[in-house]
Amino acid sequence: MDQKTALVISAHSADFVWRAGGAIASHVQQGWRVKIICLSYGERGESAKLWRQPGMTLEAVKEARQEEAQRAADILGAEVEFWDIGDYPMRVSDETLLRLVDTYRALQPEFVLSHSEKDPYNFDHPLAMHVAQEARIIAQAEGHNPGQQVIGAPTMYSFEPHQTEQCDWKPNTFLDITDAWETKRKAIECMQGQEHLWAYYTRVALQRGVQAKRNVGITSKRTITYAEAYQRLTPTVSETL
Repeated sequence: MDQKTALVISAHSADFVWRAGGAIASHVQQGWRVKIICLSYGERGESAKLWRQPGMTLEAVKEARQEEAQRAADILGAEVEFWDIGDYPMRVSDETLLRLVDTYRALQPEFVLSHSEKDPYNFDHPLAMHVAQEARIIAQAEGHNPGQQVIGAPTMYSFEPHQTEQCDWKPNTFLDITDAWETKRKAIECMQGQEHLWAYYTRVALQRGVQAKRNVGITSKRTITYAEAYQRLTPTVSETL
């Protein structure tokens, strides 16, 4: 059987760890190939701890963020690419868009994870989701690079933003990551530049674990301690309900 694949499109080099590390590790454990695209390093907007160090430079910040994210991806078992398209502000060129289209077609992902479609606190996040969705549409078009293998319709999921209410984000999918939690925790601890978020995302995983357990039934024998929440953006097609 062909190996199943998944694509994670992360605005910054740490986003995939906090928000989708459990999904990545869990699917890798099941034999999937997972590719992560980090559009930027988060070198301006999400690297305050590094910038407070004397003599810090932009290139040194980028290097530190890449090293952290690479170690995290290695722990999770995923491939990672750093596209370095800029941060605060982030801008997506046609070249970047079409590079992502090529990635879709080469990888043929079963599903795609990216950010919430709205985020008033970080405009890079919805921009990443926008380009993820636009590239998906182009990758389905027979007329784009005729002869190249087009993709089907990979399921799109939005992972959890930092402040859900302000982002109009509502979870409709809970993923049990209990068996992958220790792997995710180790990946989280690679993010030395944002140590203040380690405990926060541990609490999020525990809270979502409680909610996931509630949604399988509190009398169920299934134990769920940690979970990640997602908003599925594409419809489910099924023969039964």
